[in-house]
Amino acid sequence: MNKAQLVEAIADKMGGRQQAADAVDHVLDAIVRAVVAGERVSVTGFGSFEKVDRPARYARNPQTGERVRVKKTSVPRFRAGQGFKDLVSGSKKLPRGGEVSVKKAPKGSLTGGAAATVKKAAAKKVTAKKATAVAKKAAVKKTTAKKTTAAAKKVTAKKTTAKKTAAAAKKTTAKKATAKKATAKKAPAKKAPAKKSAARKTTAKKVTARKA
Repeated sequence: MNKAQLVEAIADKMGGRQQAADAVDHVLDAIVRAVVAGERVSVTGFGSFEKVDRPARYARNPQTGERVRVKKTSVPRFRAGQGFKDLVSGSKKLPRGGEVSVKKAPKGSLTGGAAATVKKAAAKKVTAKKATAVAKKAAVKKTTAKKTTAAAKKVTAKKTTAKKTAAAAKKTTAKKATAKKATAKKAPAKKAPAKKSAARKTTAKKVTARKA
């Protein structure tokens, strides 16, 4: 029986396949977390799970027969309870229907704080989900703020460019107006020779008249 088959086996009792899958996941997660933390999970009539430390040792490679050194390690270990052993050995018979008649675990039978570990594991999952949601919201806010800042910078840059263009246009217009005024002032100076010629003609006429 694999995990999927286990879920199917208890789906009817749990009220649905999803509820059964969640229950199996939570139970396995709580057991694994407790054993990894060095705690012993004991279920009366079923068995106990615990972490066992193995010291460094020498072993033989079964294929080559070579002696190799094995590093110190830790392994999980399951010890079946007496009720479980009796059912497997055949000294007790399985009931035809209903649940297996192992002893019901009394309150506080989960030794090593495994019950607390189950609650902690559930709390950690809820906290992790909340933290992820908060982080996503913060990331969205930062992204929005960056986009707003970038847009504001672009608008400011456009306004600055427009101001510079307007100032340059005003300077060009002012230069053209100054040039026109200068040209207008210089133009009357050309009429001076004409006045001198008229004066010369008048003087010549007067001289001619006197001679006559």
